Amino acid sequence: MSSRELGLVLAQQLLDVEDLNYGLWDADLEVSMGNIALAQQRYTDMLLALLEQLLADCREPRLLDVGCGTGHMLQRLLELGYRVDAVNPSAHLNKLVCERLAALPVTDTTLYETGFEALPFEQLQQHYDVLLFSESFQYIPLPDIFTQAPGLLRPGGRLVICDFFKTAAHNDGERGDRSFSGGHVLADFYRAVDASDFHISHDEDLTMRVSPNIALLDEWLTQRLHPALLSIDDYLLGAWPRITRVLKWLARRKLARAHYKYLSGHRSQAVFEKYKSYRLLVLEFD
Repeated sequence: MSSRELGLVLAQQLLDVEDLNYGLWDADLEVSMGNIALAQQRYTDMLLALLEQLLADCREPRLLDVGCGTGHMLQRLLELGYRVDAVNPSAHLNKLVCERLAALPVTDTTLYETGFEALPFEQLQQHYDVLLFSESFQYIPLPDIFTQAPGLLRPGGRLVICDFFKTAAHNDGERGDRSFSGGHVLADFYRAVDASDFHISHDEDLTMRVSPNIALLDEWLTQRLHPALLSIDDYLLGAWPRITRVLKWLARRKLARAHYKYLSGHRSQAVFEKYKSYRLLVLEFD
């Protein structure tokens, strides 16, 4: 299991949520652990409303949910009557997806248990009206997307992307620069679009509606998880001092990176807003 997959699995298990997205936090919604599911539902409803608008004039549209996570969005789309396939490389999450699919009436959904780059592209030529990237776009190299996506789409097809990108502040070396990894550099993305067979028909900045989630998780990590880890560390040092010190020394670099990234206080809402731009985009195939 990769570190990325482990992070997704732990987030789903520890927070007991159906989705893995950041959620949408508007002024009328209190930022609290108890409201995470509601914030995530608002995110899902936003995407569903956008897809309904985009596909209103499309007869029997077919979608590909790229990086479908736990399969909650996939399930919602199927329940609304869309024909949807999915691709997801996580073996653990795919078990959850298969459980969801098994509980639904018979569908012709295909789950490709692999990465986007390994799809059977020759078999799927002009197969989809929409490729949906819901917080999965960041994991796929830009050349793979803009080389392979056009072949998957029918005439007039679209990419719907909801994910974060790196801002111009990326790699400035200041406090918090390394706290948030992932995401394509936004300027590189725009250049890739300009050089492709797509044009942007919708580009919406959602950063301020998403970033409260970061404050919530930062508080949970520093105020709840960190004290718990210190207590476990004290117990292990008391019970097995030598082996604990040896193991900590062997893992010192990984522990230092994890501490800086998650427990140093650098992973704050303000830092996220500086280094990340969370966007909802629609790219139309020319």
